[in-house]
Amino acid sequence: MAPEHEEALADLGRYIRAQREIAQLSLRHLARMTNVSDSYLSQVERGLYQPSPEILRAIAEGLGLSPDVLYRRMGWLSDDGEAAEVSVTDAIRADKRLNQAQKSALIQMYRTMADGS
Repeated sequence: MAPEHEEALADLGRYIRAQREIAQLSLRHLARMTNVSDSYLSQVERGLYQPSPEILRAIAEGLGLSPDVLYRRMGWLSDDGEAAEVSVTDAIRADKRLNQAQKSALIQMYRTMADGS
């Protein structure tokens, strides 16, 4: 995982924890409100796991926030509300389901197709 991505996850986790504490919600209570396990939510708060947009939306709603606030913290939205540009190669590199050889093959295939059009 790229260092800037790790920092975004850590920042997001700290922000979620702070907002939960301001709202005086226990981790378990917010987990129940969002239909997410408390262990999963704990991992998100510690910056160990990247939640999906749907999970971030549920967390935001549970905290009384706009989902856009959390999407911006993840770098998914720019400050003007437009979707942030994420490169295909960055997405491939960040995918934990792929091994290094698969990532390299996909990136090479993508570059070949993108340059050929």
